[in-house]
Amino acid sequence: MTDLPDLAVTGATGVLGGMVARQLSDAGFSQRLLVRDPRRAPGLLDAAPAVAVSYGDPVLSRPALEGVKVLFMVSAAEAEDRLQQHYAFVDAAAEAGVQHIVYTSFFGAAPDCTFTLGRDHYATEERIRASGMGFTFLRDNFYLDFLPMLAGEDGVIRGPAGDGVMAAVAREDIARSAVAVLRDPAVHAGATYDLTGPEDISLAHAAEVLTRSTGRTVTYQHETVKEAFASRDSYGAPAWQVEAWVSTYTAIAAGELAGVTSDVHGLTGQDPMPLEELVKLPQL
Repeated sequence: MTDLPDLAVTGATGVLGGMVARQLSDAGFSQRLLVRDPRRAPGLLDAAPAVAVSYGDPVLSRPALEGVKVLFMVSAAEAEDRLQQHYAFVDAAAEAGVQHIVYTSFFGAAPDCTFTLGRDHYATEERIRASGMGFTFLRDNFYLDFLPMLAGEDGVIRGPAGDGVMAAVAREDIARSAVAVLRDPAVHAGATYDLTGPEDISLAHAAEVLTRSTGRTVTYQHETVKEAFASRDSYGAPAWQVEAWVSTYTAIAAGELAGVTSDVHGLTGQDPMPLEELVKLPQL
């Protein structure tokens, strides 16, 4: 597949990867779209051919990665075996000769961070570091886009976040930052960027903003950790996923998602958008 573009983008059928692919296309970049189902790939003309991959299937992924120099790797969908999928894909990329991975990690990723899935991101970073490939890590804070979705049908956001704050960031700002790196990845080799929004925001304040901006009454109700697990039992989700959901809130309470950075502005030359601005945008 060496006759295909040597810039590859994963996740183009999803929101973040799709944003990156479209922005690259608009800027005139040829790219190879690595997707599970090429029929669902966005139509970006001949400069963006779609190739089938599966993170957990190196037999499929390795030939799809042949000839790729720079790879934008969006983290896989949440799953119990996501880390094993990441390992398999990173290993396939290294074997295929990929030179540089730009990976969407998580803010504060560490082997012992409170957010359970953040530990998987840290482990993925370590696998990439050990692979010998060049890398750039985009450590995204909590998605600002998700805040409106946290409210239940009654307009209440429930969780054990206390008065903690987070520097939540819009996916649009993450995408613009990723494209800035992909335009000239060599300049960003070995760098880790902490991508945040313009302010530290509590869930109580987010509820106030959503009420003011949307006309829907939204409030925040603190739960204990025990109450949080109990209230989510009815969803029938596996234990690992419920723990991930709850640990999102406890990470906020622990202060692990707080701390605004200037990295979005440094990469894009634009300030990241606040929640008030984001809720006015058309929803994807």
